[in-house]
Amino acid sequence: MQPTEYNPSSNYQSLIEVTDDTRAAFYRKTYGHVALATLLFIIVETILLRIDPLVELMLSLTQGWKWLLVLGAFMFATNYAEKLAHTTHDKTKQYLALLLFVVAEAIIFVPLLYIAIFYMEGDYFSVINQAAIMTLALFTGLSAVVLITKKDFSFLRSFLAIGFVIAVGAIVAGMIFGFNLGLVFSAGMIVLAAGTILYQTSQLVHKYSTDQYVGASLGLFASLMLLFWYILSIFMSND
Repeated sequence: MQPTEYNPSSNYQSLIEVTDDTRAAFYRKTYGHVALATLLFIIVETILLRIDPLVELMLSLTQGWKWLLVLGAFMFATNYAEKLAHTTHDKTKQYLALLLFVVAEAIIFVPLLYIAIFYMEGDYFSVINQAAIMTLALFTGLSAVVLITKKDFSFLRSFLAIGFVIAVGAIVAGMIFGFNLGLVFSAGMIVLAAGTILYQTSQLVHKYSTDQYVGASLGLFASLMLLFWYILSIFMSND
């Protein structure tokens, strides 16, 4: 997920210009929407994993160039949702963008969670739960650093953009030449996801205006899910 820079509308106040109470209300709305998006993801994912034809299709697409097509479709849906959420002040369109992104995340997660549930030996739910707990702990800790210190992490944008380009190149090369990217790559992606959380939370504090809590929640949810994907991947590889 590429870091998104948001330019607030002149029709609304920037968060750095409002009272503490207004800012706190914005934060509550934003993280409330992140929680709702996460709950919706769990519900949609549970439904999708019960649709055998969809599961079989997604598993069949995980090899070689077919997965590249899936990733391309996912990136297109992601970019469209983020653009829509950050460039419109129509709440209906913002919520549609968030819904689109949650569904896209649920679909892309089908193969990984199916393998975690049905193919891993041992207590697979424990593995998923441990990955989820660690993800939430890291997300909460990184968000708290920015919200408490008010530090501006906008300088990370260029580094994150370069990092994601390199990551996509590595994924494409791995699929074309058939090599496993391994734990080092997953660890690197966790670092990228952590940097994205810092960046997105910084945007929340310094760049967003008071009407953009839905768009802000989409960016944070995207970073949360990216972090969860690679933490879960590492837990599964160590099981």
